[in-house]
Amino acid sequence: MKKIFLFLSLIILSNLQAQERPKLVVGIVVDQMKMEYLYRFSDDFSANGFKRLMGNGYTFQNMHFNYMPTYTAPGHASIYTGTTPANHGIVSNEWFSRKLGAEMYCTDDASVSTVGDGTEEEGKMSPRNLLTTTITDELRMGTNFKGKVIGLSLKDRGAILPAGHFANWAFWYSKTGSFISSTFYGEKLPDWVQKFNDEKHYMPYINKGWDLFKPESTYNESLEDNNPYEGKLYNSTAPVFPYDLKDMYAKNDAGVLRATPFGNNLLAEFAMKAIEKEELGKDDITDFLTVSFSSTDYVGHILGPRSMELQDTYLRLDQTIAEFLNYLDKTVGKDNYLLFLTADHAGAENVNYLKDHKYNVKSISPTAIRNNLKEFSVKTFGSDLVLNYSSFNLYFNKDVIKANNLDLNVVKEAFKGYLMTQDYVKRVYTEEEILNSTGSDYFLDFIANGYDVTQNGDLVILDKPGYIEYQGTGTSHGTIYSYDTHVPAIFYGWHIKKGESFNKKVITQLAPTIAQKIKISFPNGTEANVLEEVLRE
Repeated sequence: MKKIFLFLSLIILSNLQAQERPKLVVGIVVDQMKMEYLYRFSDDFSANGFKRLMGNGYTFQNMHFNYMPTYTAPGHASIYTGTTPANHGIVSNEWFSRKLGAEMYCTDDASVSTVGDGTEEEGKMSPRNLLTTTITDELRMGTNFKGKVIGLSLKDRGAILPAGHFANWAFWYSKTGSFISSTFYGEKLPDWVQKFNDEKHYMPYINKGWDLFKPESTYNESLEDNNPYEGKLYNSTAPVFPYDLKDMYAKNDAGVLRATPFGNNLLAEFAMKAIEKEELGKDDITDFLTVSFSSTDYVGHILGPRSMELQDTYLRLDQTIAEFLNYLDKTVGKDNYLLFLTADHAGAENVNYLKDHKYNVKSISPTAIRNNLKEFSVKTFGSDLVLNYSSFNLYFNKDVIKANNLDLNVVKEAFKGYLMTQDYVKRVYTEEEILNSTGSDYFLDFIANGYDVTQNGDLVILDKPGYIEYQGTGTSHGTIYSYDTHVPAIFYGWHIKKGESFNKKVITQLAPTIAQKIKISFPNGTEANVLEEVLRE
């Protein structure tokens, strides 16, 4: 009898220990997703996608990014590190580094090579520029490197940065139509990835083309199909349905799939294959899968937030998420996975659309900004003192300033005064003001959180609300304003109660919350502020 009791006790204890962590954590990031899309398109969503997550999970209705610039690379890095660019070092997608004196890309790594059927430059990527650990890194260490971590995206930065430094693999999409990686992760693609690539899963989507997913009357939340605020998809004659993807493919490459909803479909197929072949969630050692859906960003940039194309992309993504959740239920088990969904940034309204409705704003060409700065410099100081302007940062050429016996502080104040006369400029901050921030300036707080002194500029420019440094069609993002910072944040699955919060939260709370939830160490750069609502059961 004692032996039976002891045996049962061991079984109960083992089950309790297994429940300390889920079998699988799934992180979903939707690129350029405004929280507002979950409201605007709600009537047309199915019951099993976004509505299932919101109805049965915990939704933070007022989640925001807390730094500038709100771009893809710093967004993904901030979500998974629980800190801001000032600490994790990914200050933009690409930027001019004052330390290197040259342009750099967020995941560039010349020491590695492409693995798979991709071009040479597409695969020279790794997380080496990320300065802090991620929640995925901490999971690897917390399981003595037994738990698997795999990162997937159409974009290299969307796969690599969430997967962290210690990932088993990160895979991203190539213009060849294949998912590739780099020698940072391994010398040869896993057999299952090579087989997936050889089967050319992208071609059925190319051959079918892109037409409306639902009857045209469904799209009454969007503008008419052909409107002046939309760009043209891969030089199509007009931004109207249906789109001949075979023709676009023939004139370009398999990369055309990125700017259609089917990039998301392809990624979901690949993610499900990864779960199957890597046996994610099959034992009691927690694994972590990161999935970043990028097609929403491409469509948003080209066609804008009020286009039928964008609405169609979200209606299709809703269906894709529903299928993915059903797959997780079947393969991992409803009670065995913890999932969160958020976005790397949101996006602005098209400026001309706002202007036509009597809002006095406009697009500003980054090239025009650079030319005007050069003209002012030559007129004022007799030389071009501008080394670089990008990502709202202005860098001065210190060698030219020194050669002309100029005082750097005088130069900064002169440029600051000039910029403050421009219609689009709200504020200008010097490096000294940023580094001496006391927390009392709302605008400066965002800039300080995004500022790395070894990489950022001598001046940082804050545009006025509504203005975009972009072209006249489609949209962009990058500012501190709510249209760029307000994103979804939904927790679902393992030990998550139903509910919602309307209190303002910040994106850097996600990673430490997951760390507390699954009982592992915090990422090493985080301030460790958590979302208590999903920690209470």
